[in-house]
Amino acid sequence: MDVAHTVGQALHSAIAQGVVRLEAQLLLLHVMGRNADERAWLLAHDDTRLSSAEQQHWREALARRVGGEPLPYITGWTSFYGLDLQVDARVLCPRADTETLVDWALELLPVAARATDLGTGSGAIALALKQQRPDVHMHARDISVDALAVAQTNAQRLGLEIAFSQGSWLQGTTETFDAIVSNPPYIANADPHLAALRHEPLQALSSGAQGLDDLRAIIAQAPARLKPGGWLLLEHGYDQAAAVRQLLQVNGFVDVQSRQDLAGIERCSGGRWLDP
Repeated sequence: MDVAHTVGQALHSAIAQGVVRLEAQLLLLHVMGRNADERAWLLAHDDTRLSSAEQQHWREALARRVGGEPLPYITGWTSFYGLDLQVDARVLCPRADTETLVDWALELLPVAARATDLGTGSGAIALALKQQRPDVHMHARDISVDALAVAQTNAQRLGLEIAFSQGSWLQGTTETFDAIVSNPPYIANADPHLAALRHEPLQALSSGAQGLDDLRAIIAQAPARLKPGGWLLLEHGYDQAAAVRQLLQVNGFVDVQSRQDLAGIERCSGGRWLDP
């Protein structure tokens, strides 16, 4: 059994088992009941001894991380666009890449816009947009009742007013929007990357043989729910930008374009809807 009596021994043990240093530090701070911004405390207290309870909690938490469970599921929290969000296995862990989608939407939203976030999960996109633009009338939708419960908890804790509804993409929606944003499932069913994501909800990850089924459905449904001049903005896979742009163009969208994430990968594509 791994023995970690001190802060330094705990961190050394985690790193030796393949956990990156930053995650090891955040995991240990969580175990010790400290805030995530206290990493400097760990460096200054390398010889501080863990209590018996902390040692047991550490062993359990480290085993989960070494087993591939995402760090936010273990700590119960993650950061997205400056917001602290509660997450668990009912929702995907928000990724930094998705902030590209938020940046783009913020550039386009008119004053007092009406916008919706489809497949909201933890509520990350909707909450980030509402926090940055309090004037926006923000709606968020998910087919998963469990996911909506997580998103609503985050909205209530952050004091951000979001209208939530349950359903599949835009089916049954009667409202029209200035912008529709979504980070839908986009991984192909047989993609080997899914194995590394086994702790996250599969229904929020995979989408048909090519990973395009949900993207195709949203693009087909969006024209009926967009105001003239409204935008549809979508996150997609690293190799799907050309396919998504083609789907947007075939469905009558104009000004079709893609945006790169911080790694220079075309991560989001979108287009504007003009009534024919």
